[in-house]
Amino acid sequence: MKNIGLDIKPPETSCTDINCPYCGSLKIRGRLIRGKVASSKSDKLIVVERPNLIYVSRYNRYQRGKIRVNAHLPPCISVKENDEVTIAECRQLSKTVSFVVVGKGVN
Repeated sequence: MKNIGLDIKPPETSCTDINCPYCGSLKIRGRLIRGKVASSKSDKLIVVERPNLIYVSRYNRYQRGKIRVNAHLPPCISVKENDEVTIAECRQLSKTVSFVVVGKGVN
């Protein structure tokens, strides 16, 4: 396991995925987002959801919303739906994926 420069506990297992920040050559940069896993039905992709407040100036109030972000899931990190995860920004991996999972739980 290599050090990715964050204060997050690395996974115990290793993998052969080149898009893993711990075992492969993927570099982490930019934003860190904590959220809840909304969907993990795909093989190497999860959808992370976090709450967001949207200001409506017409009514001078806030409206509750949510932000959904697609993230790459390395095989060495095991998560399921409703788990809290930390995702980090990386280079663009596909059309909709620019984040990778770096930790599970509240770190």
